[in-house]
Amino acid sequence: MIGALLFAVFVALMVAGVPIGAALGLAGTAAIALANAGTQWFGLLAVPQNFYAGLGKYPLLAIPMFVLVGTIFERSGVALRLVNFATAIVGRRPGMLPLVAIAVAMFLGGISGSGPATAAAVGSVMIAAMTRAGYPPSYAASVVGAAAATDILIPPSIAFIVYSVLVPGASVPALFAAGMVPGVLVGLALIVPTVWLARRHRMGQLEAELPKPPFWRSLREASWGLFAPVLILGGMRAGWFTPTEAAVVAVFYGLFVGMVIHRTIGVRDLFAILRDAGELSAVILIVVALAGIFAYSLSTLGLIDPVTKAIVHSGLGEWGVLALLVLLLVLVGMVLDGVSIFLIFIPLLLPVATAFQWDLVWLGVLLTLMVAVGQVTPPIAVNLMVACRIAGVRIEDTLRWVLWLLAALLVVLLLVILFPSLALWLPRALGY
Repeated sequence: MIGALLFAVFVALMVAGVPIGAALGLAGTAAIALANAGTQWFGLLAVPQNFYAGLGKYPLLAIPMFVLVGTIFERSGVALRLVNFATAIVGRRPGMLPLVAIAVAMFLGGISGSGPATAAAVGSVMIAAMTRAGYPPSYAASVVGAAAATDILIPPSIAFIVYSVLVPGASVPALFAAGMVPGVLVGLALIVPTVWLARRHRMGQLEAELPKPPFWRSLREASWGLFAPVLILGGMRAGWFTPTEAAVVAVFYGLFVGMVIHRTIGVRDLFAILRDAGELSAVILIVVALAGIFAYSLSTLGLIDPVTKAIVHSGLGEWGVLALLVLLLVLVGMVLDGVSIFLIFIPLLLPVATAFQWDLVWLGVLLTLMVAVGQVTPPIAVNLMVACRIAGVRIEDTLRWVLWLLAALLVVLLLVILFPSLALWLPRALGY
């Protein structure tokens, strides 16, 4: 009875427009209070204890740092220089600017790990450029929004950090390595419909008239940005620093590039950068802490074991359960962000994964891919929403384009399900 009430309160609060973190915390607190009714009041001490326990995890220190890195590189002008370099390589032909947008978004994924931040950084440069070249703004927004979905797969990834905290059997380095190949596959899969749509609808006819950046000059200007993923990922692989320490190193590197090399960030800009990064980090971490209360209520009420047994013995079999899981999380991804999805569903999914002997690193990549699909699936598609705001179009206007890009994402999702080695090969080769 209390278990049903837990989910009923949570859904009611969500429908009423209560923020996801508050809904998780209030529903969990109500369930704990009812479970301890008639006993001593100090049973409610589990609420502040689990709030703190949700935050008191060392890997979570990396989240505000990587959020700050994304904000710094967004303001430093690195995206513009990477766009010029990529354009110098592929040239000026119809269909090439969307390809550049995808390539730059993939590269920035190796710096920030945040889809909305990359959508803002790439969109601020590429949407205006694509519009001037003759691409419809709705198409440009669709491409940028979908391209930014690669960022939670290509390391470093905030989603993988949260997953590693919830799943002790999956380390951050192993998850980072596992996300690399699927992340690159997503980017390559997006290029196919993007270029095909551009040429089929004769977009970008003015692109050839725009000047092509000189190769060596653009390479020199982009070199500082190109070195950032080498420093972050190479340093972790070499054992120089942990993922959390890598995030701190990346912050100081980004400040050095922005303030000393490019001089696009001044001392007066630091307050705004720290404020924006602090606000976003606080939202993420508060949701994590409040979800700890919800997860505790699930375990103390004994809901996880009955749900696990019902799923495992449902008669659907492993593939049926997996198909149901994909459908459920893609639908949920339309209305919830990735961190919230992980915090709500992973406590319920871990026993199922154990029952079917799924690899936990592979499961992390699979869940993150589903979240990536949700980030560009209307109506609440966070990446698409950011890109549409920059382009000045409605999300509904992007449907004729974004559905093709979603199909490409789903193809990669199916490949990772059928061939788990796509995700597991690299971490095993690196010895994780």
